[in-house]
Amino acid sequence: MKKDNNILKLYNFFQTSLIEPVNLIKFTFLLITSSWLILSSSTLPVRAITFVTEREALQENDQLEWSILGQVLNPFSPDPTPFLPNKFSATSTGGLGINVDIPFTSSPEITPPFVFQTSLPPFGIPTNFADDDFILFTGFNPNTFPAVGNEGPITINFDTPVKGAGTQIAVDDTFQFQVFISAFDNKNNLLGTFSTNGTSSLALDNSAVFLGVKSNIPEISQLIFSSSVPERALGINSLSISTVPVSEPSTIIALGILGLSLFTCKKQKYYTNLKNGSSGKI
Repeated sequence: MKKDNNILKLYNFFQTSLIEPVNLIKFTFLLITSSWLILSSSTLPVRAITFVTEREALQENDQLEWSILGQVLNPFSPDPTPFLPNKFSATSTGGLGINVDIPFTSSPEITPPFVFQTSLPPFGIPTNFADDDFILFTGFNPNTFPAVGNEGPITINFDTPVKGAGTQIAVDDTFQFQVFISAFDNKNNLLGTFSTNGTSSLALDNSAVFLGVKSNIPEISQLIFSSSVPERALGINSLSISTVPVSEPSTIIALGILGLSLFTCKKQKYYTNLKNGSSGKI
């Protein structure tokens, strides 16, 4: 009821301001103040982070495909050039800056991280990701089986906090395992840690488990992916991201205030011309 009374007062004052020049500045100030009060009185979103195991449930509007790094290893034509540094940066499709951190390993036999394409030989390496996916791999020793590898974790930092993110993940040469995802805000506060069971195979059937988190506000600044298996490499495919929509309520209200102010000025000029005996044309 109090809000309705305030809106009625605002409407009456608006009608008066169209005729009385001295009220124009007061009206503009009242409009801005009232808009701020309406926003402040609205229910603020409650921080709530949830675990996501389906890519579609994340409702992504941005992504990072690892092939954009421009360095894809061809396992059938060994070349150290495509190896990645353990720390590197990338930019998502939507322009979001992303920093990736994979720890160094003490074993000189384990390769640095690299990206490969999963497919049937000789076009790629078979996995249980989807055929033709590009996989970010933490590194391994190709001369052993099961292959000793860099167990990670894979840490992903976002330049701007996001509402959600996730990826499919698998562990090299390990049929069954448990994987974990931890999310942190921009002050390094833990938002939540989740886990699920996964499998690895050579089926190229897109069965690699999806591991993600989402929130109703943009608060996720860092994700850490890890597994329960020591000395086994991790692989992840494209990173799906849910960012803040372009049009925010504050922007809409600001545009509304600007438009209403221009309308008010035109009306003010109209009534001033009438008082001066002119035609009233604006």
